[in-house]
Amino acid sequence: MIEKRSFDSLGRFQNEWLNAKHHFSFGSYFDPKRVGWGALRVWNDDEIQPGEGFAPHPHKDMEIITYVRDGAITHRDNLGNEGRTEAGDVQVMSAGSGIYHSEFNREDELTRIFQIWIIPETSGGEPRWDAMEFPKGESAGDFVVLASGNPERDGGLMIRADAKVLGATVEAGKTVTHALPQGRQAYLVLATGSATVNGESLKARDGAAIRDVGEIIIKAGNDTELVLVETK
Repeated sequence: MIEKRSFDSLGRFQNEWLNAKHHFSFGSYFDPKRVGWGALRVWNDDEIQPGEGFAPHPHKDMEIITYVRDGAITHRDNLGNEGRTEAGDVQVMSAGSGIYHSEFNREDELTRIFQIWIIPETSGGEPRWDAMEFPKGESAGDFVVLASGNPERDGGLMIRADAKVLGATVEAGKTVTHALPQGRQAYLVLATGSATVNGESLKARDGAAIRDVGEIIIKAGNDTELVLVETK
């Protein structure tokens, strides 16, 4: 089963500095048919104006993964962590028992991010923040694990969830596949390009909710960058 969720169908929020699209119910946007996908709770497609961002605010018991598509995002938190994550790279914040943080676009250009929230397996735990580069160059055409509940096995940054976040860059006309074990589900979004996903056509920023499929087959129509979350 593959349910396409076109960019035009997503929830929306906009003010003078933020243009946000919501793949799932979030904030003032509510759709009873789009309240998470397994442990995946939020997938926001955010455009943040230069010099603007999210003022300090709290989180608790959530794994928050930020994939930067354009520009850069600067993170600061009450634990003393501070970091700038550039386009193509990823950061993870395990909110655990509680964390207070801000995220700002300190650049002179528009910043575009995917922000993904995954419900952890257990509540509490020490909050933490980390970031990594997405090694697109040497791994073009294959999925790279960006975050995992078992990073020793899979690679990527640690999250406290039975889930994986993967990224891939695929040249036009090439194909990349991902085996989906029984009982698992996936959500996939194209950051750029166009592709077919098991025959379903997707354009940039479209999503696909996937379950009861043994293998996900993505064929790029144009050079394509995509992010996929697998959860139970």
